[in-house]
Amino acid sequence: MRGPNPNRKQHVAMKPENTGKTIKRILEYLRPYKLQLILVMLLVIVSSAASIAGTYFLKPLFNIYIIPLIGKQNPDLSNFLEVIGLMAVIYAVGAAAAYGYNRLMLNISAGTLYRIRTDMFRHMQSLPLKYFDTHTHGELMSRFTNDVDTLRNMLSQSFVHLFSSGITVIGVFIAMLILSPVLTVVVVGMLFLMIFVIKKLGAQSGKYFREQQLAIGKVNGYIEEMIEGQKVVKVFNHENKSKEEFDKLNEQLFEASKGAHSFSGMLRPIMGNLSYIHYSITAIVGAILAITTGLDLGSLASFLQYTRSFSQPVTQMSEQFNTILMALAGAERIFNLLDERPEIDDGTVTLVNAEFDSSGKLKEANRRTGIWAWKIPNRNKSATYTQLKGDIRFSNIVFGYEENKTVLKGITLYAKPGQKIAFVGSTGAGKTTITNLINRFYDVPEGEILYDGINIKNIKKADLRRSLSMVLQDTHLFSGTVMDNIRYGRLDATDEEVIEAAKLANADSFIRHLPEGYNTMITADGMNLSQGQRQLLAIARAAVANPPVLILDEATSSVDTRTESLIEKGMDQLMEGRTVFVIAHRLSTVRNANAIMVIENGEIIERGDHDDLIEQRGKYYQLYTGMFELS
Repeated sequence: MRGPNPNRKQHVAMKPENTGKTIKRILEYLRPYKLQLILVMLLVIVSSAASIAGTYFLKPLFNIYIIPLIGKQNPDLSNFLEVIGLMAVIYAVGAAAAYGYNRLMLNISAGTLYRIRTDMFRHMQSLPLKYFDTHTHGELMSRFTNDVDTLRNMLSQSFVHLFSSGITVIGVFIAMLILSPVLTVVVVGMLFLMIFVIKKLGAQSGKYFREQQLAIGKVNGYIEEMIEGQKVVKVFNHENKSKEEFDKLNEQLFEASKGAHSFSGMLRPIMGNLSYIHYSITAIVGAILAITTGLDLGSLASFLQYTRSFSQPVTQMSEQFNTILMALAGAERIFNLLDERPEIDDGTVTLVNAEFDSSGKLKEANRRTGIWAWKIPNRNKSATYTQLKGDIRFSNIVFGYEENKTVLKGITLYAKPGQKIAFVGSTGAGKTTITNLINRFYDVPEGEILYDGINIKNIKKADLRRSLSMVLQDTHLFSGTVMDNIRYGRLDATDEEVIEAAKLANADSFIRHLPEGYNTMITADGMNLSQGQRQLLAIARAAVANPPVLILDEATSSVDTRTESLIEKGMDQLMEGRTVFVIAHRLSTVRNANAIMVIENGEIIERGDHDDLIEQRGKYYQLYTGMFELS
């Protein structure tokens, strides 16, 4: 078993390519919280100032209240206790400010990420299928999980810690300059050493953190692929091979994580020990200055406390650096998704309910009439109405999913209203591609497709797709009840209409035998149903939509012969009066088609009804007789 598809784009969480642009876009999302952010900054300043001021109080506490009272028989502690009380108030204010800005940042980060996730999901719905063809599900999921999570850490924690540490460093540095410029020089010298260590260790940990993000993406993608293909793994007894592949990827993740957290873990103890050395050197130099220059003990005590509170925020700033880089890289990946060009829809023609007036002229109706019409706007703001009949024509269509790789080569065909058109041919011949072009999953670079005489490029995609219904070979069911899954074809369908559609698809019988009938919950893409039952629900979903055009892509491929015959009876009723495109490998299902197109290498090599093609004794004859002999 292979790992994730190597031909798909792989995006890894590395350093952001444009840090300034990414930060600017994050700030745009933070704009609604501008006043709260200002309050956060003020509270951070208050918290840092309280910490700095509380430490500075050690100087008068020693010089005015403690040292003069040494040796006295009955010292007066009233003033001393007042100062202690004042310090307690200052620290309490600082603690309250810290609590306040942390709560505010949690609210800001949660609200910001809510908006980002909403924008991501909404934009994802507007992207063309081509985007999903070139990006793995695991990679897209990582945008909503890993990348959003790193951004959450930055907004709720790193941003505040960085700002708080910066304010503390500046404030402490000013206070130390005031207390003793000479000792401050010692602190600055030690600061350069700390920065050097941070730079070296940070570069190594940053490299491994980026490798870790890449490895996480690979592991997640592989797990997703194995979960989806678990049946295939077991059928071919590839469990051990899958374990070997996973072990390799997991080993890469282990090595990257070990390196990242080893260097990251070294930083705090090394910086801690450097801070102790720094403290010791400062104490020694301070003692010398006290003896030689008369530096007072209060100033020395305050300064020594500042040395501890100076190195700690420097360490915190270094630890937040990699987190912020990773978050910005994740944010850039999120914004890359948001910058993906959505489906282009220049259509102006819409689909409306219609009815005939007394003179027999078509007009728009504000209720469901069972008659549909294309509303074509005119330049004078009036509109022309063309009844939707289901006349679809391809004219010299040339198409390829990739440049220089043509799939369809000059396809020309037509389907008159109510006709059943079948496509047969080998896998990869281009049958499904033709149906994908009808609903504009992809736009054609050459040729044109006309729908009731209107170029489908002029029809709004939502309205075009509303006039069609598809039953795919790979069915997909959503979490919810059976009733909800059928109603997905038309959300305003009543329960009675849903049940009628199920009867039409011959699904009603098995549904009523489920534990709770139509209210039975479907989970895990319908794993509690058989493949044939899932296919029946997909057909019922198409039936409830009641479209004028129906596309059946191997709609009965996953059901047995008996079930297929039941479905076909229902399908005959469903297809009556509709234009139907059928793709089938079982040629018995297309015998009654009005026209059968034999596709080979992107070209129509034969066309006609069943009897005509049998008489031609060409490719269809070979396929049909071969199928007949096999049966």
